Amino acid sequence: MEQICSIRRKTMARLHKAEVMIAGEQLRLRLHDGKLIKDRRYHLRTYPNCFVAQELIGWLLSHKEAPDRTIAVCLMQHLMDHDIVHHVCDKRPVFKDAKLLYRFRKDDGTFPFNTEVKIFMRGQRLYEHLILAKNSILQLREEHCVAYQRSFPGCQLIDWLLQNGEAESRRQGVELCCALQENGIIEHVAKKYSFFDSGLLYHFCINFRRRRRLSELLNESERDIEVGAETQIQEENHHDSPFVLRKTPSQEGNNGFQSAGSSKDLKQATTGQRGSLNSLQLYSAEYAPLGQPSSTPLVRCNPKSVLKRNYTCEELMSPGAPFFKRVLTVMGDALGWGFVVRGIAPCYVQAVDPGSPAAAAGVKVRQFVCQVNGQNVLHLDYRTVSRLVMTGPRISVVEVMEPLQ
Repeated sequence: MEQICSIRRKTMARLHKAEVMIAGEQLRLRLHDGKLIKDRRYHLRTYPNCFVAQELIGWLLSHKEAPDRTIAVCLMQHLMDHDIVHHVCDKRPVFKDAKLLYRFRKDDGTFPFNTEVKIFMRGQRLYEHLILAKNSILQLREEHCVAYQRSFPGCQLIDWLLQNGEAESRRQGVELCCALQENGIIEHVAKKYSFFDSGLLYHFCINFRRRRRLSELLNESERDIEVGAETQIQEENHHDSPFVLRKTPSQEGNNGFQSAGSSKDLKQATTGQRGSLNSLQLYSAEYAPLGQPSSTPLVRCNPKSVLKRNYTCEELMSPGAPFFKRVLTVMGDALGWGFVVRGIAPCYVQAVDPGSPAAAAGVKVRQFVCQVNGQNVLHLDYRTVSRLVMTGPRISVVEVMEPLQ
């Protein structure tokens, strides 16, 4: 009995963490849309993509996300405790209702990704692809005279993974599905069986598209996991997913998650999710990435430029410039691409995840990005370049200029 209770508590903790991540990402995208997140200057230093705590608290009240400022502060502290937001200098572990600058870790590539979080992101991406696919395998099905929405036979999911390049063999597909089940992403509809490559019915435990209210977070940890999962599965998908690049008339593509690759020039030990509004932390366009082993110390900071000096577009294109061009083909994997770009006309590679497709293709720090999939991007800023890669095909052809040795 004690072992069952322990498993139950772990499952509830995983589900709560998933809900916090989804709610935090939904909030991040809304704040970008509302222009509360922007570059801010303080004491002669510019902090990119920050929000002022006092302004955010007022925004939460005006949007009915919290009944008063005290509760609003508690909600933001909850996000801070789960590494969703942080003070720009990481010197204040307590969220304060003051004129202090805070930032989402997804926006600066410092989100601490571990194996559990990567599995969650993989499950979210698969869910999105399955929902949007023609003749989706997620359908209303019956088992023992009970109907289950968006359910699928285990063997059909394995077939789908093979057909879409998500697994190289049925064994690998089963291993992925078992990992998704162990982390509370999918389950047998009657909660009786582990995952098998058979006709048994399974469904997703988490409705990634349901709009979360921040006030739910404070009570989420106390919710019974079975009731909570069933409630989420039955809710209708009437909102855009918080992780899909949304396209609106005013702004195309609010990016999803991101990753920052580490390098010896960049003291940032995490490779966080790939894809934010500000840096081409490209490790999976809507989509997400990677992490160093948990034993690796995390140095969270606003990374300095890896360039030895700044260059203009004219300098790069002038005859005799000490650079040569290379055309690289980066084939994104299940986690994404795996490199970070910074800068404004021209953009340059700030960091590369050593184990990523970008590293395998020859992407290196200090390379300047000239073209993305045939489009000249030399005079564009990193936000636009990030968006072009993340909204483009899975295989990206990138032309770079590399310094002569």
